[in-house]
Amino acid sequence: MKRRAEILETISLSGLPDEAVPAYEAALQSVATSVDYFREEPGETWRLEAVRPQAADQAPLTAALALAALVSGHEAVPSRAPVEADGWLARTVQSFPEQPIGNRVLIRPSHVANPRDYARHVLVLDAGLAFGSGEHSSTRGCLLAFEGVAHRVRRARGGARTRRILDLGCGSAILAMAAAKWLRRPVLATDIEPWSVRIAAQNGVANGLRNLLTSRLADGWRHRRVASDGPYDLVFANILARPLCAMARDLALALAPGGTAILAGLLNTQANMVLAAHRRQGLVLERRIPVGAWTTLVLRKRGNALGDDRSTVALSDGRSAATLRARA
Repeated sequence: MKRRAEILETISLSGLPDEAVPAYEAALQSVATSVDYFREEPGETWRLEAVRPQAADQAPLTAALALAALVSGHEAVPSRAPVEADGWLARTVQSFPEQPIGNRVLIRPSHVANPRDYARHVLVLDAGLAFGSGEHSSTRGCLLAFEGVAHRVRRARGGARTRRILDLGCGSAILAMAAAKWLRRPVLATDIEPWSVRIAAQNGVANGLRNLLTSRLADGWRHRRVASDGPYDLVFANILARPLCAMARDLALALAPGGTAILAGLLNTQANMVLAAHRRQGLVLERRIPVGAWTTLVLRKRGNALGDDRSTVALSDGRSAATLRARA
């Protein structure tokens, strides 16, 4: 007898203004299996749709939506509709083909064959990921940005042994894996969600990066490992606009001289606000990459990225980020 497919539900949020989209998207990603967003016509608002088991606990969703309303200043009322799990999965698989991004990265879903590709760095990911599958414009923008700076990070501060890389708010660790595969250097990937940290570790193993990717549960810069591993030659931060602004000083202090920060998760309308916050900390805009409604910023810290130095970096609360020892 055929077992009946699990019943899922679609949660929809309509009429969201630009500034509310990142907060509500993050809220739904924390409780759902899949999240999509759509531009509503006519008008300039957005609709978010998330899929999760219908029997899932209501409390985490309620809390996540309440936090999104507090952060964004916009209260959205969710609507629900049932959907069969097998039909959803079939649509998910069908809509998640291989994705070449830029000239050097290929996102390959786990449900297709995995032949070797000598021209691109292949990242294998599951079609059911709630986030970080490469389909989101902010993720694509980060990968395009990384392609443009990888050559510089490769030779940063005098040799391969000195490069330090952080993926802050890693999600599936797609950005951390791209850096680890491309540069063959260790990458620290952190997130505030325990589920994301587990998925990041599993993805690292599945992509042959067990010895290069370390995932940790961490709230921004407030973690001993994040502080001790700096200063960083490259930081990915694909999160939200307001947290990026709030952490601008810590980021600037934790970057090595000549270091690069790739910032995303911000709508086009939020890019100038995020840029201004980081310019006030002395970072310089190198490139702005718009992909659809989303913008990726490539920022750089002034200084010589090729020389060995000895410096102590203190975060905004006075903690030391790291001390680099002079090398003979």
